[in-house]
Amino acid sequence: MNLNDVNRGIHKHKKLKRVGRGPGSGHGKTSGRGHKGQGQLAGWTSHPAFEGGQFPVSRRVPKRGFNNRFALVVKAINVSALNELFKSGDEVTVESLRGTGLANGRFDVLKILGNGELTKKLKISAHRFSETALAKIQKAGGEAVVLPGKAPVVKGERRKKAGRPSARA
Repeated sequence: MNLNDVNRGIHKHKKLKRVGRGPGSGHGKTSGRGHKGQGQLAGWTSHPAFEGGQFPVSRRVPKRGFNNRFALVVKAINVSALNELFKSGDEVTVESLRGTGLANGRFDVLKILGNGELTKKLKISAHRFSETALAKIQKAGGEAVVLPGKAPVVKGERRKKAGRPSARA
């Protein structure tokens, strides 16, 4: 590769494709729309998943099971990972885990699992703990703090808080 090949074909100000400007332009007569059919008409577009009449892939692939849109996303972390990253006496929180890169991404609930060994005394704050994780944390002399989860939505609760009378009264 030569140095002058690096920017070849890259244009800062690309010219607009001008269609319907005669046969000399290369986009004359049918303006790239072909002959006959719906595609030649103005304002017509095919469906994005249309495959030319072929049985579409969205209908070929079987759908299985149930995906709960409202389920909480649980991030699971083992005590062995905490043992490697934190020093004895440290406080393990959701923010400190994000800082170390252990709890990246979006999640609703943090759960500590008991896989591996825990030899350090840690104060761990999480939403959930497995039984083995709790036992290992207490055995090492640490503390497990249970964080409150998302508050459940109670039907009609917002209306009562606002001080407005209910619709049935």
